[in-house]
Amino acid sequence: MWDPTTYLRFGDERSRPFHDLVARIPAERPRAVVDLGCGPGQLTATLAQRWPTSRVRGLDSSPEMIDRAAALGTPVDFAVADLRDWRPTGDEDVVVSNAALQWVPGHQELLRSWAGELPAGGWLALQVPGNFAAPSHRALREVADQPAWRAEIAPLLRADPVDDPADYAALLTAAGCAVDAWETTYVHLLPARPAAEHPVLTWMEGTALRPVRAALDAAGWSAFRAELGVRLTAAYPVRQGQVYFPFRRVFVVARTGDHAQENP
Repeated sequence: MWDPTTYLRFGDERSRPFHDLVARIPAERPRAVVDLGCGPGQLTATLAQRWPTSRVRGLDSSPEMIDRAAALGTPVDFAVADLRDWRPTGDEDVVVSNAALQWVPGHQELLRSWAGELPAGGWLALQVPGNFAAPSHRALREVADQPAWRAEIAPLLRADPVDDPADYAALLTAAGCAVDAWETTYVHLLPARPAAEHPVLTWMEGTALRPVRAALDAAGWSAFRAELGVRLTAAYPVRQGQVYFPFRRVFVVARTGDHAQENP
């Protein structure tokens, strides 16, 4: 289960890659815009502001996220849906997926299919976190590999589930698209308050730690968090009252071609 409040603790930092991604989509008056994995919806609402004449939809598999999004009162049509089941209907000129596809094994095949099914001249834009080799995730895997948690937690953690920009570019070029792919490492400056939990631990609670929390009882969760917190404190020391948290992200903006469906 997703907790929108926990996820939004670092809303400004989490929203910046979305805005950087959408800024590279030059569509002027798309008929329909779809946000796949829209989360709590506040970013999807900005798509309706940018393209006010378009029909904008936001889809997410989490009922909790969609409930939060629907409460915003925006002109966006929000619905619970698994993006693995989504297929273009013919008028989606812009498809956005921000920080969602890393949760979907084999999402590369979905991208290939969407590129072939979108209208010619349509836009497919995605952003995924590329930080699975970062100290934060190494610490998470190390704690999960301890005897107390190895059997229960280690199988829940994903190996690096995303590709490099060049791999996504090759995949979508082969699908008939013109591709713009890049990566950015943001350095988030997270405030470290006295007696508060380490901010990287708080960050991870909103995303990477979600399956761990769901698998453990209260005592196990408390012990796991404590051990991870020790390692994160060593990996990300407090300096000048804040933690410097590098976070790599991978971006792709692809425009479909007239013969997208004919390419292997």
